[in-house]
Amino acid sequence: MSLERIQPIYCGACGMPLEYCDYGPDFETHCNPWLKKNHPTLFKEYHRSVAAVDAADAADEQDDKPPRPSAPWTIEERLTAFYEKYEPDKVGNVPSLLEKYTGKEDKLFVALVKKYGDEPIDPYYEYDDDDEEEDFEESIAEQTVDKKKRRGAGAKKTAKQDTRVVIQKITRNRKKATTVLVGMDTVPDLKLKDAAKSFAKRFAGSSSVKGKEIIIQGDHMDAVAQMVVSQFKVPGESVYLDIDGDFVQFRSV
Repeated sequence: MSLERIQPIYCGACGMPLEYCDYGPDFETHCNPWLKKNHPTLFKEYHRSVAAVDAADAADEQDDKPPRPSAPWTIEERLTAFYEKYEPDKVGNVPSLLEKYTGKEDKLFVALVKKYGDEPIDPYYEYDDDDEEEDFEESIAEQTVDKKKRRGAGAKKTAKQDTRVVIQKITRNRKKATTVLVGMDTVPDLKLKDAAKSFAKRFAGSSSVKGKEIIIQGDHMDAVAQMVVSQFKVPGESVYLDIDGDFVQFRSV
């Protein structure tokens, strides 16, 4: 049996065998371009194998991730999770508390948050499959705008927009209340979807973007206004509460 001698290929940029040069500090800037120019077939095979490994790693990570719950927590599950985090001994009191605060659950949670801290995050709201795609689309849009701005000095300048946020409560079917924010798009450097996600985590409920509005499940007018001022740094004089058709300037606590 005769053995065939294989002549290794050495990188013309770093001098190491090809299977080792990608560990060097100059692989991306020197070795990779040299490989593409001098050995295009090997270049394609190398990157094809790297892509396969990356895809396998991504699949493993996805397999390790627990599936998304089919629905958000119920009020009882929210309250149970809250006490499991802060007062495990009081979990048994959840049914009686719910009975006592029937119709006033939002006020109960506001009081608990003030006393203990933020609510536990509902696993349902930890999943957002569209984030990367939307961020990519937004980055492309921003690049397009930047290119247009560089094309000529005669381009129109974007007028500075004053920040003004209006918070409303809308009741549907005489039972379900939602808190609606109008004007968050005037807050500098803020993405509406990121803000909606923050509200969803804060109030452990549904929060979505519709047009230029953010719609939050439940009656949280005062708490939302306080969050707009404290977390999103909007001046209190720019935040208004719509109370029975009258716009009342919010006074932060």
